[in-house]
Amino acid sequence: MSITILIIIVTVLVSYLAFSNPKTFEQLKHYPYQIQRDGSYYRILTGGLLHGDWMHLGINMYVFYLFGSYVEQVYTAEFGTGKGRLLYFLLYFVSLIVANFVTFLRHRQNPTFASVGASGAVSGVVFSFIVFNPWSMLLLFFIIPIPAIVFAVLYLFYSFYASRRGLQPYWDHEGHLYGSLAGLLFTLLLNFDFLTSFVQKLMHPSFNF
Repeated sequence: MSITILIIIVTVLVSYLAFSNPKTFEQLKHYPYQIQRDGSYYRILTGGLLHGDWMHLGINMYVFYLFGSYVEQVYTAEFGTGKGRLLYFLLYFVSLIVANFVTFLRHRQNPTFASVGASGAVSGVVFSFIVFNPWSMLLLFFIIPIPAIVFAVLYLFYSFYASRRGLQPYWDHEGHLYGSLAGLLFTLLLNFDFLTSFVQKLMHPSFNF
């Protein structure tokens, strides 16, 4: 079984259990203020396994499956099955932990802020995909074709802007921003060939639909 499928199964199961048990949801959600008070740092991880509803869960896992399946194949082809899967697993959870830890630092004195969802980790995987395919055409809002590297720049800019302006306060824009950067840097620093290949591809656009 692939790591991508395994992560999806675990995330769906944990989210499903929390949907039907509000107490579990409250105990596992990413709640920086509570973490600061009682040291429940496990929430930085478990918050990424919960989702607000089925649509939130479905969109995140669908996007993760589309991009993660490809990235996992690249990792295993480059590093071998065992090491590649381990590094891919680390890519996902490093992106998740970085995203939520930055949010914790920013909101640990804010009792009104809490978040759930795998978006930070999924963003990291999407940006890892962009390292390998910067000129692939992605569908913005599932409709508008846009080069992956252009999407990346716009996504980072919007996430930064929205986090500073407090737009859509129930969305963790900061988590999206830092999860994306974590996935990008993790992949670029993992192998010098990834970095050189990425630069070369940027210099020679080739649009793939």
